[in-house]
Amino acid sequence: MTPSTPFPAEPAALPGWRFSVAPMMDWTDRHCRAFHRALSARARLYTEMVTTGAVIHGDRERLLGFSPVEHPVAVQLGGSNPADLAQAARIAAEFGYDEINLNVGCPSDRVQEGRFGACLMREPALVGDCVAAMKAAVRVPVTVKCRIGVDDQDPEAALDALAEAVVAAGVDGLVVHARKAWLQGLSPKENRDIPPLDYARAARLKAARPSLPLAVNGGLKTLAEVEARLAEVDGAMVGRAAYMEPALLLGVDPLLFGVPAPAADPFAAVAAFEPYIAGVLESGERLHAVTRHMLGLFNGRPGARAFRRHLSTHGMRPEAGLDTLRAAVNLVSRDRGDARVAA
Repeated sequence: MTPSTPFPAEPAALPGWRFSVAPMMDWTDRHCRAFHRALSARARLYTEMVTTGAVIHGDRERLLGFSPVEHPVAVQLGGSNPADLAQAARIAAEFGYDEINLNVGCPSDRVQEGRFGACLMREPALVGDCVAAMKAAVRVPVTVKCRIGVDDQDPEAALDALAEAVVAAGVDGLVVHARKAWLQGLSPKENRDIPPLDYARAARLKAARPSLPLAVNGGLKTLAEVEARLAEVDGAMVGRAAYMEPALLLGVDPLLFGVPAPAADPFAAVAAFEPYIAGVLESGERLHAVTRHMLGLFNGRPGARAFRRHLSTHGMRPEAGLDTLRAAVNLVSRDRGDARVAA
């Protein structure tokens, strides 16, 4: 596979910024991230959002622990109190994360009640204070993931105000989910689909602030779409497509970074991932804790449905092990080229 776009230099402090997998609640846990790393050595990976209260007062190893194979990996924090965010960022940095990301994009009611997430688009000065506090507390890069606005805000003014505040605070990068969030009237799921995408708004911000590392997120389904966005901004962040069609990640390293993929195909990726799964099983966790993230790996191949069914049925059992996974893989045809990887 040959790249159709050049490989511009990435921000030195943000390796993998050119392509990243979005933070997704209930999905991008440590096992998901380790699996994604088996498919791309270069993509930047993000944790699920964790709140400052949970980090400060909760089970930190459970919330923040990760495998060394995941690097480069970023933690996403949810909060709006600068002192709490500084403390949580310091704790996360001590765990070894490569980046601290502040959530200014989640529209859920629970998040709004905590005065963080997308509702902070209305308080750019506070977001700037939060970034400044985290920057003072840690040496690793601090970034923000935001929307282009909320509710009746003008996206031109809202995004400019947010960018101005965080740049003044020393932010190391901005990820723009190129949709508004409607905090009243739409569910979190609807907020991922219904508000129209406006990639051009993100591109205008990058043109106005060329020195600001800027990535775009929202609605990207193929690597061809990613390439189109990379003509305008520094990075692209893919969410549900990377999770539901993980074989897409096998194309990331050769197409976007000019280096070979870590595995030749999905079958080789599973084989290379087996030692990690063995370690998970030895720790007392069940196979399903890992394989639930792998169900879409063979989508589009004969036998993919049987693979999903076998893991969904047998992978839940307490005795399920690597033999269960191998039996599921053996149900998939190896005779078909994986067209989705090249898409």
